Amino acid sequence: MIAGYLIACTTLVPGAAAAADAYVLGLTGDMTGRDSANSGAAADGIRIYFERLNAKGGINGRKVEVLMRDNQSEPSRAATDAQVFVNNDDLQLIISASLSSTYAPTIAEAKRKGVPILFSAGVCPTDVFPPKADPLLFCTSGYAAEKDVEFAVDYMRKMTSGQFKLGLVSMAIPISRGGMEHAAKYSAGKNIQVIGHESAPPPTVNYAPYATKLKDAGADWVLSWAPWVTQVKTFEALRQQGWSGRFISYGHNVAEEELKRIKDPGFLVFTTNAMFSDNQPIHGEIQAAAAGKTKYPYTYLNEGWIAATVIEAALKKVAWPPSRAKVAEAMNALTVDLSGLRGGAIVWSGQNHYRQDLYYRVYGWDGATNRVKTVADWVNKPVN
Repeated sequence: MIAGYLIACTTLVPGAAAAADAYVLGLTGDMTGRDSANSGAAADGIRIYFERLNAKGGINGRKVEVLMRDNQSEPSRAATDAQVFVNNDDLQLIISASLSSTYAPTIAEAKRKGVPILFSAGVCPTDVFPPKADPLLFCTSGYAAEKDVEFAVDYMRKMTSGQFKLGLVSMAIPISRGGMEHAAKYSAGKNIQVIGHESAPPPTVNYAPYATKLKDAGADWVLSWAPWVTQVKTFEALRQQGWSGRFISYGHNVAEEELKRIKDPGFLVFTTNAMFSDNQPIHGEIQAAAAGKTKYPYTYLNEGWIAATVIEAALKKVAWPPSRAKVAEAMNALTVDLSGLRGGAIVWSGQNHYRQDLYYRVYGWDGATNRVKTVADWVNKPVN
């Protein structure tokens, strides 16, 4: 390993077939950078999934080789990773698990050689959405800023009688700030008074000034769609100042462990992934498979597991020998059951490489039982 750059070479078990006799995937992800808790966990979920699958015989009797490289969410590293992958003639698919800043160079290299890309863990690029999805780009991660905040606004409206005051919190990056600006517009005409939008720069250390403005403006609710640090630090700063309102934020993969740490019934998260507190059979499978194989809590592995499940379903449709074109064709018409992991299936068509429907659930802390609980069950929002 050179400077932590090449993390792993393969998930092939000892004695397994060479690459020419295996499906070959290349994963460029943030394993040691600023998004490693999210992206690195997704990468581990993918790795562990295919190690487990290979131990059971692989797909159609063939092993799955996953080449993993650490881009640390740096565009230049991602570009190098993509160059290495596209120049490997045995490789059929690139997986991206890092911040959106790495997307452009990865996409450019992949398109140069006709390699399909699946995005996991990060925000989905706009080119996967209907009605004109790019034929090489696909996304399984749960983020969709405008749909997400629309659900959250509707939930707050449903849970609150009469007019209420809403504060908004973003990180000062375009996708987060834009999501909160959309929330403000969407709240219009719903008897909701938006009293402020605080946008904190990425290196913020002290969130007290932002919390003070929201508290002094009389916020009843605060909504945040941002990286987890912005969400949780703003909430904690509000509580430290004696604010007693309710806070709802997007549920990143760290959210379940954070709910256990914070233990505040007024701190809610909405998410497209089922939490392990649901105790579904698939959650037990992930927990068992991850034992001793990752530095992350097994509750962080949802996004990676979902991505790997979808990849397996696509590869099962590919006639041997596999090719980049065959994999892309299989992914362009795919339905994958995600029971226990999400509220509904992922359905891809030639025009839509995101999904046909989003399913949201709200989780919070139950002080009476001292555990994470479901506050609101699955709600469906069609993707237009």
